[in-house]
Amino acid sequence: MKMQSGLARLTALVAFAVIAARGSTLAQESINQQCSLAVVSATADVKGQICDLATVQRLARSGYAFEQNQLGIASILAIAPGMSEKDALAWFQKAAQRGYAPAQVNLAVMYVNGWGTPVNYAAALHWLNSAASQHFPRAYYNLGILFLEGKGVRQDNTEAFRWFQQGANAGDSGAQTNLGYMYDMGLGCTRNVSTAAQWYRKAAEAGNPLGENNLADLYLRGQGVKQDDSEALHWFQHAAAQGHTGARIKLGYMYAQGKGTAHDAQAAYMWIKAAALAGDPRGNDVLHSLEKSLDPKQVAEADEQAAKLQQPDVTITALRFAR
Repeated sequence: MKMQSGLARLTALVAFAVIAARGSTLAQESINQQCSLAVVSATADVKGQICDLATVQRLARSGYAFEQNQLGIASILAIAPGMSEKDALAWFQKAAQRGYAPAQVNLAVMYVNGWGTPVNYAAALHWLNSAASQHFPRAYYNLGILFLEGKGVRQDNTEAFRWFQQGANAGDSGAQTNLGYMYDMGLGCTRNVSTAAQWYRKAAEAGNPLGENNLADLYLRGQGVKQDDSEALHWFQHAAAQGHTGARIKLGYMYAQGKGTAHDAQAAYMWIKAAALAGDPRGNDVLHSLEKSLDPKQVAEADEQAAKLQQPDVTITALRFAR
């Protein structure tokens, strides 16, 4: 049974941004921000203050950029009936025009993806550059993606590398992962897998699932780090637990082969089946052989566990938030 290779190592999603309250000098403003976050995260109240959609809407209509941005996030996630992409666009525009960097990034994402508006790369670049001028890390990350993919700009690996480097140095885990990838592949820089491993590690230690997966992959292959199946297993487990399907497949192979852990065909089947249920078929070639090695009860138990892993988790979404 051969381990598959070449699983994706690059974050290619232009990402949303939301920022948590950071020690506001005004106590009430801080409570208002916490209240807004509570609504978006579906919690109940903050310090005795009722947190409902109407409260956040009132604050947003009063001109609070933080609440306007939060309503944009709530709208794009369709947290309440009647919310739409156009609502998100309108709220992001209001906050962006007030100079609020997270909303400027989010508005740019709307323009890049054509959500609630026609695709407009010029507008996206305008707002990303505005947020970048405020040193907002997620803006650096998204500008790197646009240059890497040549969206609205001439494709330029060197420029993408420069933006990812700024984002990575500012602590954005997505930028750290992608900077690692640039070093890993030698894109816009001299290839240096040891440096790639360092950036993957920073992202992994921040909890970025792709950074965890990529670091695990280097440990598995002994590239840029000393080969270590136990470390590979450790980081694949972290990424798999967050829903990274490539990591789930690799983790399944490790259990199937007894690499870094005892051989466990049932666990191998469960993780690869979980990836398949999530739409990633790259491990399907071994599912049948694993199934043959299990009895019907073991298969049923593994299928049940794999299905449970597909249940929505509010901390994992298709949109990556910067907090």
